[in-house]
This record gives sequence, C-alpha cells and structure tokens, in this order.
Amino acid sequence: MLVVEETPPATTTWTRSVSRPFQAGSVGIVKRQYAHFDVTLNLRCGATLGPFTLAYETYGTLNADRSNAILICHALSGDSHVAGYYTDDPDEKPGWWDDAVGPGKMFDTDRFFVICSNVIGGCQGSTGPSSLAPDGKPYALRFPAITVADMVQAQRYLLDYLGIEKLFAIAGGSMGGMQALQWAVETPERVGAVIFLASTPRSSAQHIAFNEAGRQAIYADPNWNNGNYYGGPAPSGGLAVARMMAHITYMSETSLERKFGRNLQSRDTIPYTFEEPEFA
Repeated sequence: MLVVEETPPATTTWTRSVSRPFQAGSVGIVKRQYAHFDVTLNLRCGATLGPFTLAYETYGTLNADRSNAILICHALSGDSHVAGYYTDDPDEKPGWWDDAVGPGKMFDTDRFFVICSNVIGGCQGSTGPSSLAPDGKPYALRFPAITVADMVQAQRYLLDYLGIEKLFAIAGGSMGGMQALQWAVETPERVGAVIFLASTPRSSAQHIAFNEAGRQAIYADPNWNNGNYYGGPAPSGGLAVARMMAHITYMSETSLERKFGRNLQSRDTIPYTFEEPEFA
C-alpha cells in the first residue's frame, strides 16, 4: 500500500512572488513535497527498511505522454532543493543548482519536468538516521547502511508514484552521478540519457581514505556521543573538519592554487603567526 501526503503534481508546484523581484529564469517560490511508501526495501546490506518517506521537489510541467521528465540526483550533502526559493525573504539563498534549472536554463523548465528527491538516509526530509524508529527514538546508528543501489531503489518508487515510466534523462554530479549510472545499469529501459558530472562508477582507494579521515574527525568531536547526539549538541566541529577534508578532494588544481598557493592573499608581508594563516 502506498500512502502519500499530496496529490502527484501534473504541473509545477512553484508560484512567483509579488513581493520579491526574481531574476529572469528563476522558478520563483517552490514547495517541498513528501511521498510516504508503506513498503519494505530490501537493502544491499541484508537489512530491510520500511515504511519510508522521500522528500522531493518538481519544476516545470509533465507533458501528456509523460516523456519529458528529468531526474536530478544530488551529491553527498545535497537535498531536494535544486532551484528557487521557499519564501520571499530577500536574504534567502536559492536552491543548490539554481543556475542550471529554470526557464531557458540548461534544464529548461519550459520544456522539461524536473524532479529531485532527497536520498534515503539523507535526513533532509527523507527517512534517515534522524527519523524516528518504531520505538519512537531516532534511529541514529541503528539506521541500516545505505548504498547507491538502495537510493535508486527508493527513487523508482517515487517515479512509479508520479506515473513516469521512462525518464528523458537523469543527471547528477559526484554521488549524484553514481546514482545516475546505477539507474542506467539496473534499468536501462527507463532512462533515455545519462548526464554524468564529476563522478565515478566506484570510489577509489584515495576517496575511501579521505572519507575515513573525515569519519574519524567526527568521532573525535566530544559531542559525537556514539552517534546518540539527537536532542543535544551536534558534533559540528568534527563535521566541519570532515567537510574541509572532503572539499579538498572536490577542488581543481587551479582552485587549490588560488586558495592555498604560495602567494600572499591580502597582505604585503608574511604574518608568521599561528592563528592567522594567509589563505584565501
């Protein structure tokens, strides 16, 4: 049985605000939606998960034969908020790929019906470690290990719910690209094209090593509390260090040189102080 919170959108869920001037090509104000699935996922780790919820957003209009849908898959720390704004607050930042999604943009919402969901385990509206387990407490470390294949399995339920048999294309960068490849390998008949950006079919040894260093930084945070930090202070310091290490792996040689190169950024002399390194 499938239980959903809202009617599947045949058209976009955004409306333009009259109190905020948006730039040309903006999708305007959007709304996060939730689909609840009363089913059990058989995960690659051997565990099961269900029922589960996926948070998602849509932009544009699904055409009559449902052939113009594009699924965008987010990276590790992303969410379903690809484009637009939730409010008309002028200080609010737009979705993480706002430059690419909207009328007349790369993912043209005048032509395509664009979908993005937060992956299971993502904790940005979709079921994850911060969700309540059947005992009423957050799953925390009891949440099962999730693979890219499991993320894609959950996404298929969302597409079935939306009535989309075949995607015009699927796009993603980094971990999102991994999801796109998984779709193409497992169900090629449901994917018209794959847009694969800055990604890989599998993690390299170096990638795994950087991830492990990031994990250890989080474990070392005094607020880690064996993963049971819900309701208390989060291990934000350790997470910040982990993100710094991860960010190094995302940067090009040019970007690294600009930020950390052996040239003074904002001074005329080298400070030689421990607290004030000369980085960009």
